[in-house]
Amino acid sequence: MLNKKNQLEANKLQKRLRRNVGNAIADYNMIEAGDRVMVCLSGGKDSYGMLDILMNLRRSAPIDFELVAVNLDQKQPGFPTEILPNYLDALDIEYHILEKDTYSIVTSKVAEDKTYCGLCSRLRRGTLYGFAQKIGATKVALGHHRDDIVETLFLNMFYQGRLKAMPPKLLADDKKNMVIRPLAYCRESDLQALAELREFPIIPCNLCGSQDGLQRQVVKDMLQSWERQYPGRIDTIFNAIKHVSPSQLADSNLFNFSELVLQREPEEESLAKIPALSL
Repeated sequence: MLNKKNQLEANKLQKRLRRNVGNAIADYNMIEAGDRVMVCLSGGKDSYGMLDILMNLRRSAPIDFELVAVNLDQKQPGFPTEILPNYLDALDIEYHILEKDTYSIVTSKVAEDKTYCGLCSRLRRGTLYGFAQKIGATKVALGHHRDDIVETLFLNMFYQGRLKAMPPKLLADDKKNMVIRPLAYCRESDLQALAELREFPIIPCNLCGSQDGLQRQVVKDMLQSWERQYPGRIDTIFNAIKHVSPSQLADSNLFNFSELVLQREPEEESLAKIPALSL
């Protein structure tokens, strides 16, 4: 039982997260009337929080939409298969547990000194996309938050030489699935606090999460160090992602630098030819 002070803080946290998710959905038209949203659950704090907030929003939303929770059991050794079904059985929601042994594929294809995340995520994404079509889901909701998006920006800059992150809404390459990230405006620290408050049954990832020296962890540590030194910096960086000026960068595919021309009136041309007076 929470005391009065903690209850007030909990209420503020839940309202802030609900407002952030609602704003993200509205800004990017993530969910429309009649949508069937497949909520991808990993067993981590972020996806639990996403499902919790979306279920809360659905009860008061001005439009009608469905939620379907889906977990992919990748057959990692020791994965507690009973936790998610037990949790979801207590909720008023349709859910599915998919089973596909991507674990064996990843560990056989990737050297032990390399990170598993890239191949693992591609295999997981392909399976989930296919299932979304099978159940008639019109949107696929992933639990990436603001910090994930900013980290991805720096990962791509530092290791790929590309200026890109994770968009809040994305039409998949196959053009058959629409991906949304309702937590795009949410801070990871708020989602961690919500998980503790709601006592979500967290399932740790013992595949990539057990590897040392991950590039993402290096970037996360860097950003957290900046945030401690300059509070609000991650918010500022995220706002920069939302306010891009192509003419102030150097990508000729985004801005036509080669055809820039002067736009002067005739009288301005005449004035330009008058030599400057020396004082």
